[in-house]
Amino acid sequence: MKAGALLALAALPLAAQRKPGSQLDHLPPNMEVLTHFGERADISPDNRRVAFMAKSFGDAMVIDLDTRTIRCLTCNVPGTAFLRVMHLITGDYILIGPEHFTDVRTGRVRDNELWFLSKEAGSKPVRLDQKMSEGAAISKKSMKISFSQTWEQASDLPQGASRLMTAEVDLSGGTPKLINKKTVYESKDRGCVLEAQDFYDNDSKMTFTCYEPKGLASVMGIDLKTGEVTNLSKAPGTYNEVEGIFPDGQYTCVEGDRQVEQLGGKHGSGNIDIWKLKLDGTGKDFVRLTHFNDYEGGKASNPVVSTDGRFMAFQTAKTTDQAGVGYGIVLYWFKK
Repeated sequence: MKAGALLALAALPLAAQRKPGSQLDHLPPNMEVLTHFGERADISPDNRRVAFMAKSFGDAMVIDLDTRTIRCLTCNVPGTAFLRVMHLITGDYILIGPEHFTDVRTGRVRDNELWFLSKEAGSKPVRLDQKMSEGAAISKKSMKISFSQTWEQASDLPQGASRLMTAEVDLSGGTPKLINKKTVYESKDRGCVLEAQDFYDNDSKMTFTCYEPKGLASVMGIDLKTGEVTNLSKAPGTYNEVEGIFPDGQYTCVEGDRQVEQLGGKHGSGNIDIWKLKLDGTGKDFVRLTHFNDYEGGKASNPVVSTDGRFMAFQTAKTTDQAGVGYGIVLYWFKK
């Protein structure tokens, strides 16, 4: 090999080696473990509680942030198999998941649907008669929600297609129901499979994820008044799944994999950590918040941000598990 080639190789950055253990053993002062089990946290509108799932296809729980008392929301219903719990502005809950567990794929895809759960103790989930894909966007200002459907939940969609829909949760008639349903955006093929995430700018805009071939993803935004769609991450070849938004609507959390350029490993939803992205459309203001993926087999995922912007909640997870599976909720304080 010629000397010039050797010099060029020497100049290339070497991939950092992942460390043994977990970031849980080396938490910075602004992080604390909230629970030692559970996944998919959601912060209440008044920032006093965090709802979460005990496990995938399991029960919904809620923890009081002052007393740290944990209460089960669905243990009065035998055989529950929910995947997500999210707060409405009223303090009631939206549950997502199948009526019964059959197998992981069927439960997460074909049978996934929306449910309403009253905040009143002892209440039981009420079906909203709406099949949907993955998670939902829940307004922090109104009863507006958004969700996506793929061809696997909606027979009128061609194979490979998906769409974003908005609706409102109506409680006026005694029985909860969805009203004013409409399609706001549609993808015609698997080149971009859609998932709703967060409303912002007084519910006039919404972030969503575009899942792309080869296990990659982009952060997208839609103006719900004009229908204009913008790629906000602008990072082809990497994984960027949009998550909890900051209350000013200027920034959002992202499950990102850009650290693999230094740490090594495969791009995609396995090697992810939580990043903060400015929603200015440039994709350049992108700051890493957690370092769980610095450790062998570790990742942080599913962040949500409080409505006062003081903290976020997220879950610890393993790179080898299916997306959404978590092993405890951690609080990240921006300011106390």
